[in-house]
Amino acid sequence: MREGSALEVLATFAKLGLTSFGGPIAHIGYYRQELVEKRRWVSETELAELLALCQFLPGPASSQLGFCLGLTRAGLPGGLAAFAAFTLPSAALLFAFAALLPQLSSALGRGALHGLALVAVAVVAHGLIGMARQLCPDVPRASIAIASALVLLLAGAAWVQLVVIAAGALLGMFVCRGGALPGPSALRLRYGPKLGLALLAAFALGLVGLPIAARGFGGLWAVADAFYRAGGLVFGGGHVVLPLLEEAVVRPGWVSASEFVAGYGAAQAIPGPMFSFAAYLGSRIAGAGGALVALCTIFLPGLLLAAAVLPLWRSVASRPGAVRAVAGVNAAVVGLLGAALYDPVCTKAIRGPFDVAVSLVGLALLLRWRASPLWVVLACVCASVARAIWVAPGG
Repeated sequence: MREGSALEVLATFAKLGLTSFGGPIAHIGYYRQELVEKRRWVSETELAELLALCQFLPGPASSQLGFCLGLTRAGLPGGLAAFAAFTLPSAALLFAFAALLPQLSSALGRGALHGLALVAVAVVAHGLIGMARQLCPDVPRASIAIASALVLLLAGAAWVQLVVIAAGALLGMFVCRGGALPGPSALRLRYGPKLGLALLAAFALGLVGLPIAARGFGGLWAVADAFYRAGGLVFGGGHVVLPLLEEAVVRPGWVSASEFVAGYGAAQAIPGPMFSFAAYLGSRIAGAGGALVALCTIFLPGLLLAAAVLPLWRSVASRPGAVRAVAGVNAAVVGLLGAALYDPVCTKAIRGPFDVAVSLVGLALLLRWRASPLWVVLACVCASVARAIWVAPGG
């Protein structure tokens, strides 16, 4: 692999950050087209190896993959450049949406917000179907997913999600048949296992230290703690972070349920990573400072873990037990997403048969016609706005 510069990485990922619509799975396709086929930064095998690593770790997989690609291309400056260029466009758009939210109080505005909530129903359902097909192809993994969803719906507490994921890993070691992970490749790093262990310690320090700081000082420390935990303890990234974020910001009363679902729907209309949703939530909690803190802390644990584990990855990936454990975790993640589809997505967005019909049309556009999420946003928002105007007094 030929080494490059951080400026080269910045320019390349700025293009990706402005054009990568469609969510984490689609992002991998964009990476492959731009960095494997067009620029030849990495080979197919090397991209698969990095993808396997990022799927193994908690955090936003597509953002971690982009960070690792920048890291192997131009060292730590390259990794940071890739992250910033890929993330900031979507974060800026969601920050602007949060600023405009109080102005959307008319019938048209309320209809648009509700339409975005219906977009969330269609997109999460589409993600659930795709993940179930890929990650639960047999009876053992489908059983883990169903059991996980039932436990989460019946229990509801955030800590149960961690128990479900751990149980999925344990069951996976005994009942799952995961596919083979990529083998050794020509990936090169500018640091070794010692720095990796230091970064792993920094990740653990955040998990332990931020709750203490939050209890002692409150304010933005509490925001940092909530988003660091959401980013550091979620497997699967993307839509799967939804229940952790809902637990972190809606239940304490920082953000209302309607604001949460509307912001999640807006996140479907823009390119870049789903975790940029944190910029919207942080802004609703504490303005620009809250947006910056939430955005940085939700991504930080995943990036620390990716950088820490990368030099140690080859020895772990060759062990069959790790493959089976990851298969079990992935199945549990499908159950977690299924529970999230029901609550809070459907319970907050679906108000009657009309909403069911609009959501099903959005799902059909994604599933059968493979439409861009932008068309789904347009269809759902227009339908909801039209209904809001129709039923408004004097409409």
